[in-house]
Amino acid sequence: MRDLLKFITCGSVDDGKSTLIGHMLYDAKLLFADQEKALELDSKVGSRGGEIDYSLLLDGLMAEREQGITIDVAYRYFTTDNRSFIVADTPGHEEYTRNMAVGASFADFAVILVDATKGVISQTKRHARICSLMGINHLVLAVNKMDLVGFDQKRFEEIKQDFMSMTYGLNIDSVQVIPVSATEGDNITKKSENTPWYDGQALLPYLETVDVSEDKDQDSFVLPVQRVSRPNHTFRGFQGQIESGTVAVGDEVISLPSNEKAKVKSILVADHEQTEAVVGQPVTIQLDREMDVSRGNVLTTSDSIQVADMFTASILWMDDTELVAGRNYFVKVGTKTLPGTVMSIKHKIDINTGKQVPADRVFKNELVECDISLSENMVFDKFENNQALGGFILVDRVSNMTSACGVVEHSLRRSTNVVWQETDINREIRSQQKGQKPLTLWFTGLSGSGKSTLANEVEKKLVAMGNHTMLLDGDNVRHGLNKNLGFKEEDRVENIRRIAEVAKLMNDGGLIALTSFISPYEADRNNAREIIGDEFIEVFVSTPLEECENRDVKGLYKKARAGEIPNFTGISSPYEQPTNPEIEIDTSQYSIEEATDIVVKKIMEYLD
Repeated sequence: MRDLLKFITCGSVDDGKSTLIGHMLYDAKLLFADQEKALELDSKVGSRGGEIDYSLLLDGLMAEREQGITIDVAYRYFTTDNRSFIVADTPGHEEYTRNMAVGASFADFAVILVDATKGVISQTKRHARICSLMGINHLVLAVNKMDLVGFDQKRFEEIKQDFMSMTYGLNIDSVQVIPVSATEGDNITKKSENTPWYDGQALLPYLETVDVSEDKDQDSFVLPVQRVSRPNHTFRGFQGQIESGTVAVGDEVISLPSNEKAKVKSILVADHEQTEAVVGQPVTIQLDREMDVSRGNVLTTSDSIQVADMFTASILWMDDTELVAGRNYFVKVGTKTLPGTVMSIKHKIDINTGKQVPADRVFKNELVECDISLSENMVFDKFENNQALGGFILVDRVSNMTSACGVVEHSLRRSTNVVWQETDINREIRSQQKGQKPLTLWFTGLSGSGKSTLANEVEKKLVAMGNHTMLLDGDNVRHGLNKNLGFKEEDRVENIRRIAEVAKLMNDGGLIALTSFISPYEADRNNAREIIGDEFIEVFVSTPLEECENRDVKGLYKKARAGEIPNFTGISSPYEQPTNPEIEIDTSQYSIEEATDIVVKKIMEYLD
């Protein structure tokens, strides 16, 4: 089988990426006769006055043809006498940077295009940095539209120097700069007479010979477990794809994160038993003894893979909603998915200069370095050592959309140096002593909805019934514990996180904790539920905004309407209503005594 090269084309919008690949396939006669005929027919009604529009080979969506841009990633498979290729033609528009990153995640090599009339621009630099982030270490810079600058060598050298200085400091092993004309075919499949000053290869011959093999040591066997196969009581196999190294029957492997050891009893590739398997093969492995291994665990012979619950990462933020510290996501590394929190944003990366820029929030298509905390230990490695265990995605817990992709830089020492201290007096003993089941009653609703009043009355009734309680009120905690926090989104996120941790400690003390906070964001309430666990009971005080504003006990709505209070929930800042609260009450429909009785009656269902 011929050597396979997986590469992408990227760059700014209208730099000629689709045209370049289309012309390459056409000139190299790598099209079927019907494809060639369809291209010629489609071009007659295209945007080039009847001349062949090579971009139509890649731009298949109607919107792409109408606008003359690439929107989605288009994959093409072709083979020459010297090599097989898979090319991903990726969009150049900033709006579709997410799609470009998806294409880069599969590739070993990148062809970055630059319009010779424009030179290296911000989107060019962004794509180069994303390629580096995704582990692409070999590039071609194709300086396109050289025909529009009269094949000027000086202009070519200016662009080359600009790009090379930009890539300094990136993890790039090789850069080849080639002057091309995607429309006219110069230096695409063969050397052009229009560039006698260029002494390198044309693009296709270069792609056929470029070496992208990795020099780093990949001897250690690594298998992220995807599935446990148990067809009957006599067989228990662990299935997955070998990401590095080789494994043979009789080899001793380590199961992470448990660090248990066992020897390989048998290896199945498909339904055939083999004595050895190599990187890239999907396998089923049987071990010589029973171990606790499940999806997300890793079988390996390496002693350098890390197990921790905190790490520093570089990410590309791809969500329309900005990132702020304290937000909670699902973190997927390898075959394992865990809840995780972006603890802090260390800095952004300036696209143009590569410099680190202080930041407290991150917007779509920005590169950032941050610290991430997980709900439990996870197996991972540096991306440069193992891409399968070093790359990850962040998934929004509400929409299930991918919010970011990133790479692990290193674990945080505190994740292994700080160990939970078990105590002899635990939650169970404390709750038995108090004769009650610990709960957190999380009252949420708009300002003026009656949260604090209702929570206060509910606590009085619970205490009268002999329960042990503690009420945490939103305004009260801002006089002490959260005195340093304002009302920006990132402050609200941290405010709720701290209260959730305090409520959890109170539950550990056997208490029933009541919290009264607006807590406007569903993601933050979900994070609080994750921290507190099964003891979390959401009480949605669903009093309508009109009624809350009519009450306006503190005069805050009036100030907010006058523009005196920025970021006021319900007026200038959103309130995301709970989708499935355990308890819901509208205080405008009942007296305070009636509302209290209704809520306490429902609470008793969870206390029994």
